[in-house]
Amino acid sequence: MTTITLDRPRAKATTDALYEKVSAFIPKVEWATMENDVEAILRLKAERNAVVLAHNYQTPEIFHTVSDIVGDSLALAREAVNTEADVIVLAGVHFMAETAKLLNPDKTVLIPDMAAGCSLADSITAEDIALLRQRYPGVPVVTYVNTSAAVKAASDICCTSGNAHAVIRSLNAPRVLMLPDEYLAQNVQRDIPEVEILTWAGHCEVHEQFTPQDIRDMREAYPGVVVLAHPECPPEVVAEADFAGSTAHMSDFVSQKRPARVALITECSMSDNVAAQNPGIEFVRPCNLCPHMKRISLKNIRSALERMEHEVTVPAALMAPARLAVERMLAVRS
Repeated sequence: MTTITLDRPRAKATTDALYEKVSAFIPKVEWATMENDVEAILRLKAERNAVVLAHNYQTPEIFHTVSDIVGDSLALAREAVNTEADVIVLAGVHFMAETAKLLNPDKTVLIPDMAAGCSLADSITAEDIALLRQRYPGVPVVTYVNTSAAVKAASDICCTSGNAHAVIRSLNAPRVLMLPDEYLAQNVQRDIPEVEILTWAGHCEVHEQFTPQDIRDMREAYPGVVVLAHPECPPEVVAEADFAGSTAHMSDFVSQKRPARVALITECSMSDNVAAQNPGIEFVRPCNLCPHMKRISLKNIRSALERMEHEVTVPAALMAPARLAVERMLAVRS
C-alpha cells in the first residue's frame, strides 16, 4: 500500500477551510482538539481508498468535515451502491453498516463502534416475523431499514421513512405488515387509508420522547415557528406539526421554503447540520440525543481507519435474501 504524506501547510489550509463550515457550532478552542484527527482521517482515506458515509444525526465535525456521503438511511443506501472505494466507514449505527455490506459484498465495511445500535432494530427478530407469517399468511412483510440483516432476510421488502408510502403502494395489496416502527406505520396509515397496515410495537427511543405539549409550548415561546416532525414520532405529535417527513425531506423543506424560524422534531444534531447549510434561518432546538449515534466520534473514525477494525459482515445464508429486500426497496421510486 502506498503511503500518502500530506503537505503540512496544505493540510492546515484544508482543515482551516473545513472549520469555516462548522465555526458557528464549534468554538475555535474545541476545534483545536479535533484538527489532528480530521487531518489524519483525510490522509487515511486517501491511503486506504476509503469513504466515510455519515447519517444526518452525526455531529457537525463529522458531518461537515470528514464525510464523503451524507444523508438519511435511503440516501446512504443508494449512494453506497455507487462508491468505487475499497473501504466504507459507516458513521452511523450498526444496521446501516450491515445495509452497506449487503449492497457492497466485496468491499470492507467498518463501523467505528460495534455498540452503536438501535432501539428499533432491537425490537424485533426474524423469529417474530416467522410467527407473524403464520398468523397472517400471504400478507406482505415490509420492514423498516432500521432492522438487522436477519430481519431483512425474513422480509419481502424494506422501506425507509422517506419512501414508506411509495413502498406500501407498490405492493398493490389490501393488507400489509409494516414492522417494527409502530408510529411510522400509524402515520403512513393516516395517508393510505385504503390499505390495512398491521403494526408492531417497536419505537425509536429518541422520537417517542416528544409530546404534543412540547410543540404547543414551543409555539408559545417562539411565535411563528414552523414545526417539522419526523414520522417516527407518535401520531399525536405529527398532528401538531406543520410538516412531517424523513430527515432528507425536512432538510429539503428548510432549504426550499426557508422559514424565518423553524424547529426540527428529531435527533438533536440534525438541527446543527441543517443550520450550517442554511444561514440566516433561526433554529429552535428541542434537544433529544440518540445515544447510539453519539458513540461515533472523530477519534474512533480515525482508529477504525488506522487499525481497519470493527469490520461488519453478514452471514452468507442471510446475504442474498436480505439484499433482495433492500434492492426491491431501491427499485421503488418515491
